[in-house]
Amino acid sequence: MKSLFIALFVVLFVSCNSDDDSNTKDYRAENEQEILAYIEQNNLDAEASGTGLYYVIDEVGAGANITAVSDVSVRYKGSYTDGTLLEENTEGVSFNLQQVIPGWKEGLQYFNEGGSGMLLIPSHLAYGSEDFNGIPGGSVLIFEIEVIDYEVENEEEIVAYIADNNLDATASGSGLYYVIEEEGTGAQPEADSNVTVVYKGYFTNGTVFDETDELGISRNLNQVIPGWSEGMQYFKEGGSGKLLIPSSLAYGRYGTSSIPGGAVIIFDVNLKSVN
Repeated sequence: MKSLFIALFVVLFVSCNSDDDSNTKDYRAENEQEILAYIEQNNLDAEASGTGLYYVIDEVGAGANITAVSDVSVRYKGSYTDGTLLEENTEGVSFNLQQVIPGWKEGLQYFNEGGSGMLLIPSHLAYGSEDFNGIPGGSVLIFEIEVIDYEVENEEEIVAYIADNNLDATASGSGLYYVIEEEGTGAQPEADSNVTVVYKGYFTNGTVFDETDELGISRNLNQVIPGWSEGMQYFKEGGSGKLLIPSSLAYGRYGTSSIPGGAVIIFDVNLKSVN
């Protein structure tokens, strides 16, 4: 079967239209009984939403509220009611709720970022009445979900890295942490300065994703990621140190081709000049 996550996007259109076809079977009553039996068998404290969806809130979450147009990041495990695994994603995937199946679009709004629980989704809110992408028509699906709060997770990751590496780091208040090894004695850049910097960028596990040669590169600080724009202003020419940047000040929940969504990134920096 293709990735279940890909199917989550594709089926939004397919399922909504297939259930409008008068020739397709209506599984709603059958799905309702299947879900209720699953709830009883597993002793779940589930709520019915009124659309056919049932949900279980283990933790509502203390992060940002989720709306129908939110961008969210989720770790999940999908299965049938008999326990057969569909797919599990422990790293997390990011998407906008406008793009996914109705059961996810509705269900995730009962949580905040940092929340966890379960969605019990009937076929008319999932993959419809016809076989789709290896999923039998009329299937009830169970999703165990964790809505990622990258603000909290990134902070914990940075603080742990600082402790593990015995760094004398300062928190700026924006989520950025920085280490000044040499403050420098020359000019100090402003938010719109052009600077030349020698740097090495890497993840908290030490994997390097980018670095310059000894000549460095020149950039305008109003055209780089927010963590750099802020962080380089703590140094003067000749200064060096580290920037520990959460994803909210870097490449966000979606990342880039070389940087995973939600990743904390670290830069060793040497400010050669303010141009």
